[in-house]
Amino acid sequence: MDFLLRESEDITGQKGNEKCGVAGVRTKENNSPLYLYYILRSLQHRGQESVGIAVFSEKIQIIKGMGLVHEILNPETLKKVKSNSGIGHVRYSTAGGSTISNAQPLFAHTNIGDIAIAHNGEITNAQELREMLESNGVSFNSDSDTEVILRLLSYNILKSHNLIDAIKRTMNSLIGSYSLGLMINNRIFAIRDPLGIRPLILGTFPDGIGFASESVAFDVLGGKVIRDVRPGEIVEILNSMDLATYKFGPQEKHPAHCMFEYVYFARADSIIDERSVYSVRFKLGEILAEESPVDADVVVPVPDSGRTHALGFSHRSGIPFEEGLMKNRYVERTFIMPDQSGRVQEIMLKLNPVKHVINGKRVILVDDSIVRGNTMKKIVSLLRDSGAREIHVRIGSPPIIAPCYLGVDMKTRDQFIAAGKNVEEIRKIINADSLAYISLNGLIRAIGFDEDDLCLGCLTEIYPVKIKNEKFRGQKNIESF
Repeated sequence: MDFLLRESEDITGQKGNEKCGVAGVRTKENNSPLYLYYILRSLQHRGQESVGIAVFSEKIQIIKGMGLVHEILNPETLKKVKSNSGIGHVRYSTAGGSTISNAQPLFAHTNIGDIAIAHNGEITNAQELREMLESNGVSFNSDSDTEVILRLLSYNILKSHNLIDAIKRTMNSLIGSYSLGLMINNRIFAIRDPLGIRPLILGTFPDGIGFASESVAFDVLGGKVIRDVRPGEIVEILNSMDLATYKFGPQEKHPAHCMFEYVYFARADSIIDERSVYSVRFKLGEILAEESPVDADVVVPVPDSGRTHALGFSHRSGIPFEEGLMKNRYVERTFIMPDQSGRVQEIMLKLNPVKHVINGKRVILVDDSIVRGNTMKKIVSLLRDSGAREIHVRIGSPPIIAPCYLGVDMKTRDQFIAAGKNVEEIRKIINADSLAYISLNGLIRAIGFDEDDLCLGCLTEIYPVKIKNEKFRGQKNIESF
């Protein structure tokens, strides 16, 4: 996946963006804010719109803003905030607008104290829950589904004398995907939905223990992974640095891990649900080479998303791997060209061909996915202008044909180039000499889970949770919904 310029997604053909990254820590010393800073920097790829932390020091304090981690959080300032517990968040919005009111963690006062919450995922029944709460006199400050979770939890706490029961009741009311960092006064919880759609990992580091959306967070801290938070599990990190665990919801026979975490979202050096993301992507490339071989001179990745896939393709095919496209890492994420003529040049600001690698060569161009196709079309054009003799596009996921309702910003079918088109029609649109996607079976084999243990809704139009007018996993036809 190439670009994270949300404002110009209509012209770049931006692929889907995942909602956020969450984190939480408990430390032996009063330095939790600084640890959250480093964890969130390691998770910055999961969201660039806003960042925030909530830490406890007599009461919960919130520090958040619109921008990148290093723009909002200052390590020298954080050293002065004395706290041994906190949660953090980086955000890319899929439900709720890009405004400071939706920046997380969100916060509320309740009858038992302060609550802060950080959420990765998307709640599909948020509107129904919001209407129920509003009918009972609950008011809202934002349009995010995360505030629905926060207000519902506060509502259930009022009705219960047992905090854990109130959390369980809240989680059992939610439909969708959620990995949550929850802070209630000085108590910290990590919570994962019953299908385990979004990742959440427990780990230790020299000064404490915590959780994060990806294992790389603990690598950055010189720590190690304990395990993944299990689907349908509430984990409390106690003051003693021990873990207390509670189960909730129906104990699903099959989880529904998001395939896109392995194909694109997670960092390649992460380990999620005991799978190495790098190894999965390398395997995707190898299987792609087996399924769709082609005579060519060089394998070139679309940076950075196609790099590991391309390495796998090169390894299996024996065709040399070359960095034929260089990415400009200093184009501002909010950059908007002033007019159409400028927009035509936008791709040139982000990617520049290495002409001696491309000129006169038969090029295999590898990327993780195609959503709208605009970006791929422009890249193919760049390579042709740089003298490529042939361009063969190979894609490390099957065609995306359906919306994601569970945390990926791909919401309508009309935005997908593959919706209603066959591979040959798409090839003509992007002007490649050939085009091939990995097969669904190849994808499943590379990830290493059974098909029933993955969320493949955007590829198959069959979803692991009930969504109006969509097919539900296990049913034969939409009329039976």
